[in-house]
Amino acid sequence: MASFNIVMPKLGESIQEGTITKWFVKEGDTIEEDDMLFEVATDKVDSEIPSPVDGVITKINYEEDSLVAVGEVLAVVSLDGEVEETEPEATDSKDETAKTDEAPAKAETTDASVDDSRKLSNRFYSPLVKTIAKEENVSFDELESIEGSGVGGRVQKKDIMAYLESRDSSASQPAAKKESKPAAPAAPAVEKKAAPPVSVGANDTVVEMDRVRKLIADHMVMSKQVSPHVTSVVEADVTDLVIWRNKNKDAFQKKYGDKITFMPIFTEAVAAALAEFPMVNSSVNGDQIVMKKDVNVGIAVAKPDGNLIVPVIRNAEQRNLVGLTKELNRLADAARNNKLDPSEIQGGTFTITNFGSFGNIIGTPIINQPQVAILATGIIEKKPAVLETPSGDVIAIRHKMYLSLSYDHRIIDGALGGAFLRRIADHLEQFDINRAI
Repeated sequence: MASFNIVMPKLGESIQEGTITKWFVKEGDTIEEDDMLFEVATDKVDSEIPSPVDGVITKINYEEDSLVAVGEVLAVVSLDGEVEETEPEATDSKDETAKTDEAPAKAETTDASVDDSRKLSNRFYSPLVKTIAKEENVSFDELESIEGSGVGGRVQKKDIMAYLESRDSSASQPAAKKESKPAAPAAPAVEKKAAPPVSVGANDTVVEMDRVRKLIADHMVMSKQVSPHVTSVVEADVTDLVIWRNKNKDAFQKKYGDKITFMPIFTEAVAAALAEFPMVNSSVNGDQIVMKKDVNVGIAVAKPDGNLIVPVIRNAEQRNLVGLTKELNRLADAARNNKLDPSEIQGGTFTITNFGSFGNIIGTPIINQPQVAILATGIIEKKPAVLETPSGDVIAIRHKMYLSLSYDHRIIDGALGGAFLRRIADHLEQFDINRAI
């Protein structure tokens, strides 16, 4: 009996396990490709995982609320539509699982064809992808090396077409990547200091951290251990920006169906500055600096449960203000309702967090690894300010705010960090008060 193993997907570079929060199917159910199988909580996102095949669920190996490592077999699907009824057949299923687990090693030493993909890999390839691979003479090993953008890393048509385009531009590129990519130098071991003991009094209340809060805590501690943080601050006069928004916000919403806040405008300024200062749009890999081509800006969003999540606006420098507003509103709404796709919190190259939404004037945020900088925006306040006029200095009421940039001092010095932050402020201060919506 032909069977297919449903495995715990890898939904992020650093994610090694996930919790099954809900099963949508049970043993004996008939399923079709793309039917929802289960919901998994990994890192800070709850994701619904679809089936990559048609068949019958013959075995479910883990119950709800189980914490499962990436790659573990969660369920077995009979591709023949037959349900396993006897114990010996269940043993055969385990044997099949063992064979599948050995497949990657076999694939490295065997000149396998694309047609053998189901036998040699837990990864599912649609008929369209396999047809393209065969027509373009893409080997099984090449197909396995393609990074998929679909759910669980599934290779889609656009992924294999992009691979073919890059392969055509340089016939030896896949091999070169494998051979020339140097191993990342091992990071120096950081001694984890024990926290001081905490006494608990009779009137104290002890609250257990939930899973997400534990992950956030670990990520923040790791960031402070990895990157030497430095914070620079500027004050920006955003009077023209505030006047423009107050004058146009109703017309903007009527025309485009979305409310415009200050955050899309901040994002626009940050994206423009990142394009001018590419070193800030980078990551550190051992002794190497990886300068990112795409400007993907993450926006920190506070969820109703008190936790924090950072959805990512991809290619922010290529979007106009309307596009940024719509994408930001969509992502923020999805974040607050736990509807974000795992891909929507990955790939960020820079992060913005808005301290001003809590009435704070300034903040010193922690860098969101593996990025090298993060911007905090404070509350916009009316302040008296000295203005230079042709007839002399005058005191006027202006709208002002603080911008603070925390950056990784390993690769960003004060001159670069300060110049980048000043450029963001310049973009905001020079906002066109007559800009058309």
